[in-house]
Amino acid sequence: QVQLVESGGGLVQAGGSLRLSCAASGRTFSNYAMGWFRQAPGKEREFVSHITSSGGLTYIADSVKGRFTISRDNAKNTLYLQMNILKPEDTAVYYCAAVLWGCIESGCYLRGASYPYWGQGTQVTVSS
Repeated sequence: QVQLVESGGGLVQAGGSLRLSCAASGRTFSNYAMGWFRQAPGKEREFVSHITSSGGLTYIADSVKGRFTISRDNAKNTLYLQMNILKPEDTAVYYCAAVLWGCIESGCYLRGASYPYWGQGTQVTVSS
């Protein structure tokens, strides 16, 4: 199993940038596909982005495409989400999640239920 801890959230003005980090425990980080999800108050959990265990493939939600970038550094056991041109509608708690070797079914990376391991979340607030 793997333990995940997010950091880097905070309060930022619209148009600004933040970089979220997700630190993973253990030496098996490279075996896990990783995802970012977010949840705003009163709304359902929303898929943001996904990256395969090797980092060779990425998937980005249409709502953040062109503004957010997912990446990973397997040597540092760390997942990143670079968020640029932030908008008030990006305000949410952001979670990182992990699944060993990824998931196989078509579109499974979009669903939170595909990921057994989750971090505690970090709050991102974007003011207008």
